[in-house]
Amino acid sequence: MPEVPSSRGQRARRALTFLTLSAGALALASCAKPPAFLPTSPGSGTGGTTGTVSFKSNPCSVATTLSLSVATAARIDCSNGGTTVSLAGNGASYLVVPELATDNATDSYVSYNVAASAHTTPPAGASLAPALRSLEGAPGATASYAGARLGAAQEAAYRAMRSRERTLFAAGDFRAVSRRVRAAMAGGARPAFTSVPATGSVRSFHVLSSFSGSGTWATVAARLEYVGTDVLLYVDTMAPVNGFTPTQLQQFGQYFDQTLYPIDTAAFGPPSDIDQNGHVIMLMSPVVNADTPISTCNTQGYVAGFFDSEDFAGPSDPNSNQGEVFYSIVPDPNGAVSCSHSVADLSYTVPATFMHELQHLIDFSTHVVMHGGQPETGWLDEGLSIEAEELGSLYYENKCPPPSCRTNPSQIFPDSAEGFAQGFLYDSYQYALLPDTASVTLHSDADNGFAWRGGDWALVHYLGDQFGHGVWRALEDGNATGAANIAAATGQPFPNTFANFGLALYTDSLTGLPRTTAPAADRFLTRNLRAMWARLFTTSGPATDIPYPMPIQVFSITNDTTSYAMDPGTTTFYRLDTPDSSATVTLQFSAPGAQPIPGALAPQLAIFRLPPGH
Repeated sequence: MPEVPSSRGQRARRALTFLTLSAGALALASCAKPPAFLPTSPGSGTGGTTGTVSFKSNPCSVATTLSLSVATAARIDCSNGGTTVSLAGNGASYLVVPELATDNATDSYVSYNVAASAHTTPPAGASLAPALRSLEGAPGATASYAGARLGAAQEAAYRAMRSRERTLFAAGDFRAVSRRVRAAMAGGARPAFTSVPATGSVRSFHVLSSFSGSGTWATVAARLEYVGTDVLLYVDTMAPVNGFTPTQLQQFGQYFDQTLYPIDTAAFGPPSDIDQNGHVIMLMSPVVNADTPISTCNTQGYVAGFFDSEDFAGPSDPNSNQGEVFYSIVPDPNGAVSCSHSVADLSYTVPATFMHELQHLIDFSTHVVMHGGQPETGWLDEGLSIEAEELGSLYYENKCPPPSCRTNPSQIFPDSAEGFAQGFLYDSYQYALLPDTASVTLHSDADNGFAWRGGDWALVHYLGDQFGHGVWRALEDGNATGAANIAAATGQPFPNTFANFGLALYTDSLTGLPRTTAPAADRFLTRNLRAMWARLFTTSGPATDIPYPMPIQVFSITNDTTSYAMDPGTTTFYRLDTPDSSATVTLQFSAPGAQPIPGALAPQLAIFRLPPGH
């Protein structure tokens, strides 16, 4: 079937340095950025080759000494008011991952300490020396690296759309349509659809022309240019000249209808069909182009497309198009409206945006319209949408195994996967730099930053690896939201899943060892994140936002009781090396003053016994 190949593109794409990503050698960074620091009284540790100090026994979920075989893991639940766990010593080394595994908390820093009753200085290169750092920003903030990924304009559009969505939901604007759809679907049958309009027919649409405040809309006339099995492609009659040729336009429609739409719906399920036309509408309009001021194109990027949930509002809403609609820019090679966009530019950016926004559309229509429930939490909804982008990349990766379809045969990704892979690659690297401050479970589209988005993609991808891709559809069909939805879809408590996910970020593909060294639950089965991040570093340097080959930094546990900070829904990474002379070592994970961390924050430790030399 005809497809529109991804262009090499003409815009600044610093994040696309992964074009030369190969599975090259991996290395640990030689310097590090330690956990967020909260000023308290000085710690009691003195450092040196060996350190010992006494901690009051206050067991978490394991009251006896925990003895792990090499390359095995355990989860220690400290939500019972406990603060300590006893580990077998005798020279054993452990990766220790403190976590606050909840999505039901205030997005603010939580003071904590992790310390050991005895420790040794780790071998050179095996652990990174701690040095205090200042906070990355105000509580709830995550780093956003301007210029590295020109997505600020698109992210701002997401925030505005989801903010209005929440306002409309609270006002009950979607109830009438939901009642009608659920009544029509009573008994399990989807409503039959009516006939589609004829190709060449013209209809009017209301298109969002400003994202500020409550929004403003423009009424446009659009011609139906392509009728597919699942997608109707309309083009605004006022689209600039010198855009698509007739052949290109038909190929574009076929690409979205026959390739992209089936990928999304196979993974996440079909959307609703409130207009009963059996299709999703794709409307290409210069009004969308004009949503981005030309002055910001080179600094913030541009809005390539969006889904407007107001189209599910009742008939009394004058701005609702009463149907499932994806809005997109049109080609504008001469920049008549705003930024100039060639057909090749659209071929690069719009497909991934379509995949992303179609998942949002499916998720909203399933949760709110067909189930009559709450919208999915922003963090999980966004993670699913970035996973949808990755599915576009995987389509081309499967079609083009190495070294085919690559400008450089050593590339991990084929050229045609560029537009789909840029988001999850760069954003997940940013998350791995800030795992203790970029909350996976407390952010939404109302928040800035790429890091938390990368974390949520990594979590959703991990779920697909561990529970099969059917888990994504189960998340769409679930009546619960957020962590409770994940627990229902996976059949295990969320803290258990979060513990294994946190370990997998580091224990998957341990340097110099077979990938199967770590248990399957502590690995990413279909992506080698460590290899991708390392190659991104190699091909991006020098870059201040991509500072290390392995962005996850590991810090030594000593008997220092200095307090650090982490957000709920985050993890941080430590290493404990026990002395040969100590049969057991007490590990303390507590609030300042050895007080328990509140159980509502779901404090826990994920512990992995490291192989010798790691």
